[in-house]
Amino acid sequence: MTSVEMTIKMEKDAVAFYKQCAEKTKSPVGKKMFLSIAEDEQHHIACAINVMKGLGFSPSKTTPKQDMKSIYEQNRDIMMQKIDATTDDIDALNIAMNMEKEGAEFYKKAASEAATKEEKALFECLAKDEGEHYQIFQNTCALLTDSSNWYMWQEHVIFEG
Repeated sequence: MTSVEMTIKMEKDAVAFYKQCAEKTKSPVGKKMFLSIAEDEQHHIACAINVMKGLGFSPSKTTPKQDMKSIYEQNRDIMMQKIDATTDDIDALNIAMNMEKEGAEFYKKAASEAATKEEKALFECLAKDEGEHYQIFQNTCALLTDSSNWYMWQEHVIFEG
């Protein structure tokens, strides 16, 4: 299996997992986050197929962080409420972080071994996106497990004593 074919398989698995997570979480913002990242992964599949067919590579017009910032801004009132996370939510985020970390590592290696400039561009972009997905999941996990510190850092509160 080529690196591009492996990419398509990995990304399809990720789409299925994130859609399942979106269905299970009770948080409306969590649903939007998982669905947004599933859309990113779906775009990655389309890009990989285009590269495989020799049709070139075009990255997404927005980054995962920009998409999440938009989701957070549109749902600021919900974000400021106390969020009760379930063990399933935390487990899903930990699995997602592991998937994204492994994906980023795979894509960095694939970029260094790419056969064409289009493959190299694809893998470099995917490594960057997966790194951003990891940060999004890590940030969300911090919100759910230690919300008081999360709010302090997000709002850049400085305590003087």
